[in-house]
Amino acid sequence: MDAVRIALQVIVVITGLILTLLILMHKGKGGGISDMFGGGMTASLGSSSVAERNLTRFTVVVALLWFVAIVGMGLIDRFDV
Repeated sequence: MDAVRIALQVIVVITGLILTLLILMHKGKGGGISDMFGGGMTASLGSSSVAERNLTRFTVVVALLWFVAIVGMGLIDRFDV
């Protein structure tokens, strides 16, 4: 079980880093910290591009992988004999 635990820990670290980068790549929606740095000036009103939708889908997939790895680590810790 140690190999599985280590593999899940590596997956959590890698997906966590990728998830952070993906979230930072999203456009600001306005009204937040992104406006403070000029993100609100270039944001389009209401429409999202194909690239933004694909980025959102990829972010959701990586977040689900991260979540599954966390749950797997919890189950291993819970039922480890």
